Amino acid sequence: MAQFTFSLSRFTGISANKALFLRAGAELRQGAACCLLSKRCQSVDSKALKERQKQHMARGLPKQKPIAGVKQVIVVASGKGGVGKSTTAVNLALGLMANDPSKSVGLLDADVFGPSIPKMMNLRGNPELSHNNLMIPLMNYGVPCMSIGFLVEDVAPIVWRGLMVMSAIEKLLRQVEWRGLDYLVVDMPPGTGDVQLSITQNIPIAGAVIVSTPQDIALLDARRGAEMFKKVNVPVLGLVQNMSVFHCPNCNHQTHIFGSDGARQLADTLGVSFLGDVPLHLNIRETSDRGQPVVVSSPDSPEAAAYRRVASAVVQRLQEVDSSQADGTESR
Repeated sequence: MAQFTFSLSRFTGISANKALFLRAGAELRQGAACCLLSKRCQSVDSKALKERQKQHMARGLPKQKPIAGVKQVIVVASGKGGVGKSTTAVNLALGLMANDPSKSVGLLDADVFGPSIPKMMNLRGNPELSHNNLMIPLMNYGVPCMSIGFLVEDVAPIVWRGLMVMSAIEKLLRQVEWRGLDYLVVDMPPGTGDVQLSITQNIPIAGAVIVSTPQDIALLDARRGAEMFKKVNVPVLGLVQNMSVFHCPNCNHQTHIFGSDGARQLADTLGVSFLGDVPLHLNIRETSDRGQPVVVSSPDSPEAAAYRRVASAVVQRLQEVDSSQADGTESR
């Protein structure tokens, strides 16, 4: 009897454990199903939330409006100052015309706090007004130019708060009479601040050219600049490696003062094109300071040839971007 009772108790215990196990399994299955359903709901809710946020953001952003009289806008930018961005912008504009004289090219100096275009293009004076009350760009070397530097004294510091800067940018974009330009090259201020965002949000931009030296510190900021343009859906046409190598004027020995191939390697890392090298040469500095850019003052020099190659690469990239947008694909 004791043996029977023990066996029965063991059986009862096993049965109870089995029942408990079965109940637990059912509960686990129900819990897993609920968890899966919950995750699906969360995923749907997350997608819906992101879509609503995107719609709210789109409503809050200004609508892009093309600049009258301009077919394509090319912005020349850098993550930091002192890398030769303005010199590149000026010679890029002149290089575009040198490669194809049938094209009309304009130059807009959007670097409000440090306008360099007036000196580099040897231009002075205040713009006249058209019958439409629009500013008429000043012209030299066949390139119409507009800069805040035409409206202030040469040595006057521009001490403006954000709202005044944005107002000035709006006037430079909308109150200038550009006449039938194929390309408008915009010399952007260094960095990734309000001016860059204002321009990219207000006008359609065909592409951005990022200028950097091969130096690691400059490349860090150049990467930030490229990433900013990607975030605001502006095609990055590629990187220009400025001051890539120094040629000694006496012995012609080559020295990589700022390092070698840093911008080329960064372009590969970012998955964008490398547009070309520009050497560190005395001729580029002297001609820029005289207001006679090297592309027009020394057209047969290797330095001018370097800028013309960059201009050719930019046009090729613009064509690739246009083609990819027409096909609905992403161009590198």
